[in-house]
Amino acid sequence: MSDTAAAYLLEVSGLKKSFGPVVALKNAEFCLRRGSIHALCGGNGAGKSTFLSILMGFIQPDSGDIFINGQRCEFSHPKEALAAGIAIVQQELSTIADLSVAENIWLGREPRHFGFVDFKRMNQQTADLLADLHFTLSPTAIMRNLSVAEQQLVEIAKALSHANADIIIMDEPTSAIGEEDVQKIFQAIKRLAEKGKGIIYVSHRLAEIFQIADSYDITREQLIEHIIGGEFDSEFAKFNQPGTEVMMEVDSLCWGRKVRNISLTLRRGEILGIYGLVGSGRSEFLDLIFGIEHAQSGTIRMGDRTLARHSPRQAIDSGIAYVTEDRKETGLVLCRSVNENINIASFPAISRAGFISDRMEQERTRAMIQRFNVKTPDGEQLVGNLSGGNQQKVVLGRWALLDPQVMLLDEPTRGIDVGAKKEIYRFMSEFALKDRGIIMVSSELSEIIGMSDRILVFKDGALAGELSAENVTQAELMKLAV
Repeated sequence: MSDTAAAYLLEVSGLKKSFGPVVALKNAEFCLRRGSIHALCGGNGAGKSTFLSILMGFIQPDSGDIFINGQRCEFSHPKEALAAGIAIVQQELSTIADLSVAENIWLGREPRHFGFVDFKRMNQQTADLLADLHFTLSPTAIMRNLSVAEQQLVEIAKALSHANADIIIMDEPTSAIGEEDVQKIFQAIKRLAEKGKGIIYVSHRLAEIFQIADSYDITREQLIEHIIGGEFDSEFAKFNQPGTEVMMEVDSLCWGRKVRNISLTLRRGEILGIYGLVGSGRSEFLDLIFGIEHAQSGTIRMGDRTLARHSPRQAIDSGIAYVTEDRKETGLVLCRSVNENINIASFPAISRAGFISDRMEQERTRAMIQRFNVKTPDGEQLVGNLSGGNQQKVVLGRWALLDPQVMLLDEPTRGIDVGAKKEIYRFMSEFALKDRGIIMVSSELSEIIGMSDRILVFKDGALAGELSAENVTQAELMKLAV
């Protein structure tokens, strides 16, 4: 046992893990004290996910030691990690939409009476747990009726429902929620620390790291330099020049209560930002423009062409591309190769007599891998094996192949590191410089201000205001949004 292991709730020493020739972890060292909030940072592919997977027993290390309260532990299964007091709140929500809060928290561990689920006792246990955490949720509420932030609170409660869980891993818990809901999550995390829990907090949102972590001896700029492995000059890469010519016009678009009488214009060379809380109608608005859903009234015009009850294929033919919010659910086919994912929207261009040209497919893939600096062994790699930042670059490469006029970007840098973010920002500016236009939805206040020319604020499906990004403050945006 390490001389200092007993002083820590968790100590990791010399952890190593390789996947074939790829070294994922090399002599990883980590210490966590009881009652502390310890931030874990690093670029995509730095080994964070591998480290957390080892702690949770999803995979086993090649070598190294894990001590909990001074006792050496080895986990061959997640159940063993849970039994040792480690629980995780994952970035991707794993709740079951049509079950209640209580049913989700105790799934597989329901209290029973004569072999039947004791719903009365389960709901009471849930009420007691939620009250102890200061979560104002009903045990009987159905998950699909909750906001994303509320669902994340349920995930936290589920992790804490394991009575002996002293080590709580928070893996990007705020990646899908807005600034106001972030504070609710932070309050919950701080209460857990006050109860003596040790928190490992993982986030690519650098502002959060300095707000939630207990202590740090590094500046934001130094942290960025460590992550990107080079000198920091600017977090953003914005150099487009908006023109005056209108290339897209939306007039009085309506879709029930989700999108209410939205009108806007997009100019050539412009990056138009859309900000709002989760549920404000931002993503639904983009779905209408791309033809995934159909508006009940209103018009969308691209130049002199009117789009009415159009399909996504018709939107693409009109010069519109759409990078959706959730790349894993709606942006990528994770079980297919980089080649297929990059070319999937443009197969007609590389097909002859109904057969896809392998040569053309591979050439186009190589061009996009080079253009977006995608870190992959080759085009045959399964896209599900890439880091989040590289997956997002694959999505961008797919649409860049079509040479669109307008890019719809919904949370384009969600869950990726600052280095990959800057590469995406640079692409956005280069794209807009070619007299193209971008509509960008983002929950990150610094990003929406740093990359937009104008900012529209959505609230309850309606337009709450328009601001110039040049002089706007985060407080002004939040005031309009709430």
